[in-house]
Amino acid sequence: MQAIDTLIKARWIIPVEPDHRVLEEHALAIDEGRILDVLPAGTASERYRAETRIELPQHALIPGLVNAHTHAAMSLLRGLADDLPLMTWLNEHIWPAEQRWINEEFIHDGSQLAIAEMLRGGITCFNDMYFFPEVTARVAAAAGMRTCVGLILIDFPTAYAAGPDDYLDKGLVLHDEYRNDPLIHTAFAPHAPYTVSDGPLQRLRVLADELDIPIHMHVHETRDEVHQSLQQHGRRPLQRLDDLGLLSPALTAVHMTQLQDEEIEHAAATGIRVVHCPESNLKLASGFCPVQRLLEAGIEVALGTDGAASNNDLDLFGEMRSAALLGKAVAADASALPAHQVLRMATLNGARALGLGEETGSLRPGKWADLCAVDLGRLETSPCYHPVSQLVYASGRHQVSDVWVGGRHLLKEGRLTSLDETSIRDRALHWQTRIAATDPDGSRP
Repeated sequence: MQAIDTLIKARWIIPVEPDHRVLEEHALAIDEGRILDVLPAGTASERYRAETRIELPQHALIPGLVNAHTHAAMSLLRGLADDLPLMTWLNEHIWPAEQRWINEEFIHDGSQLAIAEMLRGGITCFNDMYFFPEVTARVAAAAGMRTCVGLILIDFPTAYAAGPDDYLDKGLVLHDEYRNDPLIHTAFAPHAPYTVSDGPLQRLRVLADELDIPIHMHVHETRDEVHQSLQQHGRRPLQRLDDLGLLSPALTAVHMTQLQDEEIEHAAATGIRVVHCPESNLKLASGFCPVQRLLEAGIEVALGTDGAASNNDLDLFGEMRSAALLGKAVAADASALPAHQVLRMATLNGARALGLGEETGSLRPGKWADLCAVDLGRLETSPCYHPVSQLVYASGRHQVSDVWVGGRHLLKEGRLTSLDETSIRDRALHWQTRIAATDPDGSRP
């Protein structure tokens, strides 16, 4: 018998790759942090002698979820100014709060809160776009969570950087620091076409080509964004990005709610990927991403939560259900976005959007053992005819019992093993008191 680190037996194993496969009464073998084998449970007991054996008799074992777009530290602004128009929300509440409070301490505490929430919800990898990304990287590494930190770029100065050159220079230092790290990855993160001018975008494109790392950007999020671009540049944002050479397989465009037929066709031809954030788009009334049309055109679509300030949670189980139901309504087709497709969007497609498709996102031998166990034996998911449908349409993050990243057991029977929940909650309350006292909406009941 071969000695290995861990053997997990589950009622169902859903590898995601290949599509539509559900393995009953199988086991997953882990050694040195990676998936060694997926095989029938009986055969596994004969083949492997594991240091740790775990039985999950009523669970689905799936790849860890990939949150392909968020602003982690904004968890400390959760619910600060809800139910307001987008620009009022930004101009009168979010941007003033950021200008007043953003520093390394805020990013540290907000990132810890977000990572704890995401791990408890089965997320093993997230793609972040926010200030002081080196702090988020350190917090994620300490917690043992996989992340792609965005090398943020905007035109105007903030507490983090003085201007475009400073943002890019700091980003390059961060990329160099983590370029060989198994957990921490990087992507260029220009905020949006309306906050980054042509010169910095051109420099970023050259750097992204040289370093071979992805670009992650809000694109066509709102009707106003498109209107402003037509007024200022005489072109829609996607056309401007194309003219700058940014439409390529390296680009992941987030939101994409305002699209014309010819833009979908051209986007597919360039190989860009899209991240769909259904609940944030709904809450801010940004519009509807035509997900089914994107998929039919051959565009790979991933899922993201956006930040907790505009969602208001970091719950990919909720996003899966919202994406599936909304996608059917927008397409006027009940067969659009079936459960298997949506689960793939929340796992493998997200990993591919981050350039990590060969490392995580599915349960394939050789990949990192990034796993999520979901208890489908609960009252709320009984009876269970089709486990993938139950995951997307009926289950919730409260049913996540265990999470592993690189074979490390970070959520064990519902308890975090690498983070102090009490300390994180106390720090969140500390920030709540400070921020509420200075925001015009902060003390509203």
